[in-house]
Order: sequence, then structure tokens, then C-alpha cells
Amino acid sequence: MKNIAIAILLSLGLSATAQDKNKTEEIKTTTVTVNDGTGKPKKVTKTETVTSNQNIQLKDADSKKLNKEATYTNQEVSRSTTISGDGVPTYYSLNGEQYIFVTDKSGYKIASPNDRNYAVVRKTANGQYIYRTKDSTSIGYFNDNGDFVVETYDDKADGITIQTFTKQKDN
Repeated sequence: MKNIAIAILLSLGLSATAQDKNKTEEIKTTTVTVNDGTGKPKKVTKTETVTSNQNIQLKDADSKKLNKEATYTNQEVSRSTTISGDGVPTYYSLNGEQYIFVTDKSGYKIASPNDRNYAVVRKTANGQYIYRTKDSTSIGYFNDNGDFVVETYDDKADGITIQTFTKQKDN
């Protein structure tokens, strides 16, 4: 008798949750090795995620009727693409000048039109980055807009100067 009660509870629980499962997620990952002529091949990984969600509503949900008619809402589809790997450029601007952030195994390399090795950015254990140029070493982080914010201690003024590399939307 105890086994029958458990079987009934499990079947009711599974049937109740089966109707809520109208969500699908498809992930497609593509890895490509690119040779840009520098002699060292670079790997680029592109991950595309497509999520679709459709809500189910019951007509007369409050009635005591056993078999209820279901209505479906419009299907909501969201897509996101992430590109990562060595050599993937992202464009930023600072004080009217354009900079390119190129990912590498340890973080980023930053190049400007005048200096191919403008700065190096390395990730720390607490989620921030060490930002190093020829003249200084600072702390940086990415804000919610995707901009890279650099905070540098100024010894002469005894304060912090903040520079923001603004992410370009048209790259």
C-alpha cells in the first residue's frame, strides 16, 4: 500500500511539472583556428545560445472541471552570441582616440593607433584587472555598460584619477 501511495504521488508530481516545461535552450559552440600571418595560430570560440519560452495558461483555471483547455502565449525567443579566444578585438575610445582590446590567454592587450603595445591587462583573483602601461600600474574593471574603467593613484595629488575606455557599439 505504501508503494502504491508513493507511485501515485510521483506520477502526480511529474505530470504537474511536465506542463510547466515549455522552455527550450539550444547552445551551439564553434571553435576556429585562425592564422593571421604572425606565425602563431589563434583559437577563436563562438558560442551561440538560443532560448525560447512559451507560457501556458488554462482557460477557466479556477473551475472544478477536470480537462481544461490550454491557451499558449506567443513564443519569446532570445539569442546571445559570445566570442572569445586569442586575438578577438573589441574597440574602445578614450579622450577621442580609438583603442583595440585584444584577448589573450592571461587577459587583454591594448593597442592604440600610435602604439601597438600601449597596455597590458591581467585579471586578478577578485574579478578586477591589473592595468599596466609603460608609465604606470593601475587597477581596472568592466562596468555594467561594458566600458573599462581604470583607477590610478596620483601620488602628487594624493587622490585617485579615473579614466574610462568607452566600448564602441559599431564594431
